[in-house]
Amino acid sequence: MNFWDRITGNDMTRQMAAFAARVALLPSDYQAAWQIINQTVMARADFTGRNLMPILAGIVDMMEEAAADGLSVQEALGPDIADFADSVGAASGATNVQDRWRRQLNAAVYKKLGRRQP
Repeated sequence: MNFWDRITGNDMTRQMAAFAARVALLPSDYQAAWQIINQTVMARADFTGRNLMPILAGIVDMMEEAAADGLSVQEALGPDIADFADSVGAASGATNVQDRWRRQLNAAVYKKLGRRQP
């Protein structure tokens, strides 16, 4: 990856287009699930969003395997797709805005109390 693509985010744009092309080959229920997954996981983006690329790649791989096995979306991802996506994002260590605010608030409270944060 060259410097310019990294600065402008073109590399991520290409990756997202590749994910979209792969998902377009899947059945329509997987495509609808991808939209929900994409929206849910994007809430866990860091400043650049690069932390989400491996997460999304893993989810697309899993969806392709499940579709090839003939599983429905509910069988593959569970009944609540947004909860699945949020759980995958949390398990990978990506934090959402609420997690970051909670950490900042706790740090401020410990600082005011004059204690070290555990």
